[in-house]
Amino acid sequence: MTPLRPIRIVACIIWLATPLAAQQRHTITHEDVFLMKRISSPAISPDGRWIVFSVTEPSYTEGEQVSDLWLVPTDGSAEPRRLTNSKGGEGGVDWSPDSRRIAFTARREGDDQAQVYVLDLASGGEAQRITNLSTGASGPLWRRDGKAILFSSMIYPGATTDSANRAAAAERKARKYNARVFDASPIRLWDHWLDDRRPHLFVQSLEPGAQAKDLLAGSQLVQGAGFGGQLGTSGEDLAAAWTPDGSGVVFAATMNRTDWTHGDVVQVLWLVPAAGGEPRRLTQGKDDYDAPQFSPDGKTLYAVMTTTNDHTFNNRRLVAASWPASGAAAMRALTGGPDHSVGSYTIAPDNRAVFFLAEDAGHQRLFRAPATGGKEQEVGTMTSGTFGALQVAAATTGTAFKIAAVWESATNPPEIVRVDPATGRWTPLTKFNTDRAAKIDWQPLREFWFTSSRGKRIHSFYALPPGFDSTRTYPLFVLIHGGAANMWTDNFGLRWNPHLLGAPGYVVLMTDYTGSTGYGEKFSQDIQFDPLEGPANDLNEAADTALKRFRFLDATRQIAGGASYGGHLTNWLAVTTTRYRALVSHAGEWDLETQWATSDFNYDRERNVGGPPWEDHPVWRTQSPMRRAAHLHTPVLVSVGERDFRVPMNNALEFWTALQRQQIPSRLIIWPEENHWVLKGEDSRFFYKEVAVWFARWLSAPAATGQ
Repeated sequence: MTPLRPIRIVACIIWLATPLAAQQRHTITHEDVFLMKRISSPAISPDGRWIVFSVTEPSYTEGEQVSDLWLVPTDGSAEPRRLTNSKGGEGGVDWSPDSRRIAFTARREGDDQAQVYVLDLASGGEAQRITNLSTGASGPLWRRDGKAILFSSMIYPGATTDSANRAAAAERKARKYNARVFDASPIRLWDHWLDDRRPHLFVQSLEPGAQAKDLLAGSQLVQGAGFGGQLGTSGEDLAAAWTPDGSGVVFAATMNRTDWTHGDVVQVLWLVPAAGGEPRRLTQGKDDYDAPQFSPDGKTLYAVMTTTNDHTFNNRRLVAASWPASGAAAMRALTGGPDHSVGSYTIAPDNRAVFFLAEDAGHQRLFRAPATGGKEQEVGTMTSGTFGALQVAAATTGTAFKIAAVWESATNPPEIVRVDPATGRWTPLTKFNTDRAAKIDWQPLREFWFTSSRGKRIHSFYALPPGFDSTRTYPLFVLIHGGAANMWTDNFGLRWNPHLLGAPGYVVLMTDYTGSTGYGEKFSQDIQFDPLEGPANDLNEAADTALKRFRFLDATRQIAGGASYGGHLTNWLAVTTTRYRALVSHAGEWDLETQWATSDFNYDRERNVGGPPWEDHPVWRTQSPMRRAAHLHTPVLVSVGERDFRVPMNNALEFWTALQRQQIPSRLIIWPEENHWVLKGEDSRFFYKEVAVWFARWLSAPAATGQ
């Protein structure tokens, strides 16, 4: 029997309470997971002394959730203190250059839309609203002289004033017909239909009486049908950055969004004068650019570049160019190896290095790369947990500087930490969730590796149930992550929390199958032309490996489930094996062709298969679960959000019909007010309960023939 190997915790996690005796801890509940306070990205002051962040206090009652800003010193000399206490949640925090004020967005009483507010921390008092646009404001960013703030807003076509935007909104509201009309894709995203508004950049001077200036009003760029920013779950982002001298703004935008269904939509870096005008293109070629930042000395422009080619996944790489650039910015690669895809990044105050986060074998680690390019190296050695949300600032004295981040693990919900840029060791600055976490009977994730039948090194985490006893045997729950360009991470999750799912007494296995990120670019790309069969084989072989290595697993009681791509793979398991007693599929595709045709995101789907359906590439037939519906035997709980446009409800209904037609025990849950995820508190609680009841029902039943 292979001994249990817990992930060693070597960092300075000094905030953890003294472990309670086992009998004092309780089995994890939905309340433990859902009511954990949620910590936002830290914003560190330019002088390195303070960190502002938001804390969300969830509630099962809709409208009762509270989110406020908090302040904590980076040296840990004082407890965090609340800065705001209002019904409107705050976000998008940015510090003024003198470290005295913060700008943020909030929708407070009397605001029709979110607006930019400024709070003077030095003199105290209430935050002052500085914008009043009918279209709202987001993403405030101080100019380096502290005299103006940049922000973005969604603007109607041709509108160059706020009164024109008000008129456009009123005209749409007054229409007697109700129809959505489109001439090109995309038409919807995640859970909402898109309209003809586009993101614009504004500058708000802090001079009394000054009006916000639309930098893109009337430009040819924004009038193009293909113009837009980065589409995300919370809106559209132009990822803007002030130039060092404040004379302009660099931002990322696309010109070819209308290629959505038949090509790569790429973002380009642009430069627009701070007084407004026609933007000038800075980057050339077909690669995608995002997240521009300037070095503290103003001599270098950094960005993240993603190559576009025939692959559905490519690593994100750091690039840089000398500044100012009179013409096109000559970008040079700073990172380029196949191992790491760059996440958030920040530039050292001495301009000598760039720090960035990257996924790596179940963790998001901190790396350092020379500012002039060269081999990136991990800062310290992370063996547990994961970092998120990176920011850096100069120290007030000496040559040292400070990094702020969020750190969490599967058994330590997120907290704000200070990271030593030399060693990677972190010091906790908050402990909002410590007491609740210390009372739960849970253990850190374990992990193992194996070599698959295809010769790939495959990594798995597994979570042990509460009150674990190695002399007993437990059912094995194969939990499948979405993506597929994603990985299981040693973090605290609200959705598909392995400890909560395993609370009835299951060992939960989480395998990073072929196509997952964090194991090199090629591993992620190898899912192409083999979207379901190969990854599913990895999952089954991981389960086989676990059963061989760990005597506490019961091979006759196996279950599986997942969401999104995890739902896709669950549906594939339903038609290719009877090893699992029962399955749970949320937001899973059933028919490759109808998923391609109805999803909000389709071009990469056909590229992953080899081409569009009418070209008759074999994968459309050989790896579509619907084509194998005759082989359905396993009971399945099917779940889908009615507002899910990524994996639309037709998939779940088709799967459900096939199950019912063949009289396979099945249950269907449709969430009228949920999208791709089950987010509402009571819905989430009901979902976890349904999953537990479903699995308990079939694990107590006799095993089917062949299991």
